[in-house]
Amino acid sequence: MGEDMSDGHEHNGHEHVPSRQRRRFPGISSRTYEHPADRSALVALRKLSGFDTVFKALSGLLPERSLRLLFLSDSVRVSDQQFSHLNVMLRDACYILDLEKVPPMYVNQDPQPNAMCIGLDEPIIVVTTGLVELLDEEEMRAVVGHEVGHALSGHSVYRTILLFLTSLAVRVAWIPLGNLAIMAIVTGLREWFRKSELSADRAGLLVGQDLQASMRGLMKIAGGNHLHEMNVDAFLAQADEYEAGGDLRDSVLKILNVLPRSHPFTTVRAAELKKWAESRDYQRIMDGHYPRRDEDKDTSVRDSWRDSANHYTTHVKNSKDPLMKLVTDLAGGAGDLGDRVRRGFGGFTSPGQQPPQGPGTPGTSDSPGDDRPPRDES
Repeated sequence: MGEDMSDGHEHNGHEHVPSRQRRRFPGISSRTYEHPADRSALVALRKLSGFDTVFKALSGLLPERSLRLLFLSDSVRVSDQQFSHLNVMLRDACYILDLEKVPPMYVNQDPQPNAMCIGLDEPIIVVTTGLVELLDEEEMRAVVGHEVGHALSGHSVYRTILLFLTSLAVRVAWIPLGNLAIMAIVTGLREWFRKSELSADRAGLLVGQDLQASMRGLMKIAGGNHLHEMNVDAFLAQADEYEAGGDLRDSVLKILNVLPRSHPFTTVRAAELKKWAESRDYQRIMDGHYPRRDEDKDTSVRDSWRDSANHYTTHVKNSKDPLMKLVTDLAGGAGDLGDRVRRGFGGFTSPGQQPPQGPGTPGTSDSPGDDRPPRDES
């Protein structure tokens, strides 16, 4: 079962001083909060031609020590003496998600609100001054939990390679084939990372356990520190309008707009997180029923693929996007269309082969779909 945390105690070296009681999740597996699209995108990425070669090469070449020294020398490391309130949040987040080793965290001078978890051997969390100044305590707690979720899921390795390859692609843009090869992997990494952000948002909610704070944080990232001018319900309505609005041309533009981005659109993230927070899965986790890390080795890859496939099927079926609705309509009408073609071109069938007949008068059917052969639902 999950555990309630009491104020001001020491737990396994993690000083815990929360502003209120929060549920703790001993031994929690990252599978608990990972979005199905995140897992399937990562599997697809690993199957991308040339990815393994690039990954192994970069794992040995990337300057891990140089990266750490850079932040150590030109950023402020969070500790009891520096940004102590962030240090409390970090230890609190690691305790809630049962991450044994607290990753080093740095505050970097940058007016752009941003945070990232990078590193190959061990994760490093970096937050910008723009983000620290923008968010209140509970909003920031969700962000710290978001980054700790990245660390627990092992996302920092792929994020580091994405940063390096994005920089490399710019440098070798003059080499046509070289740039194409790199950009193919960069595009795959971006697709995965956008999905991984949905997973980390869930981890942030498990740490902060305050949906409104998570919503406010995303809203501020989108619209700045003008909370009195913004409304969560209206912000979420934008996500619905974004998905459902326009025609097929707009659907294509949405795809083109998101391709160069490393993060999903903020309204979409907010809507996805709210949907998960209202789900039975989230309630079960809060009740203490969730996958454990010691069970990860027994997890079936096939089960993960099935979960991902079910997610995409449900997403396409329920989507209000014009392109997704067209796909659903075509998929739903494919059997009827096939029957009509077969009946219209019966002369092309082999002798003895006749189109299947439906109930009622031979050669006719009671309804357009009655004479379809049964589908294999397995």
